[in-house]
Amino acid sequence: MPEPRTERDALGELPVTADALYGIYTARALENFPLTRRPVHAALIHAYGAVKLACARANRESCGGDDARTAALPSSPPREGCAVTAAAKAEAIERACREMIEGRLDEHVVVDALQGGAGTSTNMNVNEVLANRALQLLGRPLGDYQTVSPLDDINRHQSTNDTYPTALRVAAITLLRKLEREVVALQEAFQQKEKQFAHVVKVGRTQLQDAVLTTLGREMGAYAEALNRDRWRIYKCEERLRVVNLGGTAIGTGLGAPRQYIFRVVEHLREITGLGLARAENLVEATQNADVFVEVSGILKACASNLLKIAGDLRLMASGPQAGLGEIRLPARQAGSSIMPGKVNPVIPEAVSQTALAVMAHDHAITAAGALGNLELNAFLPLVADALLTSLELLGNACAIFRRLCVEGLEADEARCGAHVESSTATATALVGRLGYETAQEVARAAHDEHKSIREVVLARRLLTEAEYAELIAPEAVMRLGSGTPGARPEAK
Repeated sequence: MPEPRTERDALGELPVTADALYGIYTARALENFPLTRRPVHAALIHAYGAVKLACARANRESCGGDDARTAALPSSPPREGCAVTAAAKAEAIERACREMIEGRLDEHVVVDALQGGAGTSTNMNVNEVLANRALQLLGRPLGDYQTVSPLDDINRHQSTNDTYPTALRVAAITLLRKLEREVVALQEAFQQKEKQFAHVVKVGRTQLQDAVLTTLGREMGAYAEALNRDRWRIYKCEERLRVVNLGGTAIGTGLGAPRQYIFRVVEHLREITGLGLARAENLVEATQNADVFVEVSGILKACASNLLKIAGDLRLMASGPQAGLGEIRLPARQAGSSIMPGKVNPVIPEAVSQTALAVMAHDHAITAAGALGNLELNAFLPLVADALLTSLELLGNACAIFRRLCVEGLEADEARCGAHVESSTATATALVGRLGYETAQEVARAAHDEHKSIREVVLARRLLTEAEYAELIAPEAVMRLGSGTPGARPEAK
């Protein structure tokens, strides 16, 4: 095994694994933050690659005009004997950035997801990896920072305080778009079930008690509509994330960065990502405040709330199945018990419910972290980033498995729904328009006391004919908006 290389910083020397693309700053971060034992989210790494590529291109222009491949990216003078040209170095840096965007350098960004320093450890890990990868491409030894420097080249005219939140916004937008697609797909799955079950009359319940008749299709349509609102909220909240503070450097004043660079860097990032990004008009404000992330997280919490409610409803309607409601059948995904033969649990709705609860917990953390910023900077963005990106990924995955492994295969137990309709006093409500409240109430009481169905009592007392009764509880009558005699024409005005 090759000997570790020795790197130096302001605190002294430290050995670094010989073939590691990271450097001394990352090595110190690994010692300091053994917290979650998992790295930062991959979407943040890829977005950081895009940010660094935009910065490299803006630096090239501001230092040498538009002749992109011949302009230098200034750094410390290359050590003696180095034949690397400015153009070759610029190309190597850009290629390394593109590899990071593509996910080819993920394994080298190793700092913990939670860290002190407002994300500086992540920024420096990225800087070191890009510098060392560029050195590899140039045929130079790792750690030869006189040729390509993590700070003077990769981090030129930047700060963690503008690159980290910008990368977080880019990553969040990317995952938001994936989530939107999954929410739309889940919405459409429920819309299909709305059509499929439009004819299935069932007992509607309020406060878990029998109330009135409805259709299973109408219930599925309500879920679809709730998801439609989620889809719209997710689509709209992208606007909040498009405003970035890149170019503001330390606190939003652009300290140390040329004006040409500040004006061009976001344009480059927009071209690289294809996202409608814009530089914040007030870079100082955009650097110190994190309320945008809190707002987006709140929208994710609303989506989680809907998923939790829908998943709970499906579990309840599928309960039993023999001794519960048993109105629907969920796809059997796995054996439910090691001791109870034949038991099959609603594992997909259960998993979706747990995901929703996790997203709600993340929202609380994001809210608290957003409020804890001080003066010109929020030091707790690593927590915000980890919680927000994890929530986005969790929700997207949950919607996908909910649709594919549960909703699409969901079936109605029409016989069970019909039996409930026959046995429930809720059916009496459908007769109020024809019989009046007092008579319908007497029918419901008699059915309960005599252990008969509403149908049996009504027909026995000759209050309605079989055809009239069937018409009142038919899907068309149940679905009709408002009351009135079935088949009657509205009065002319």
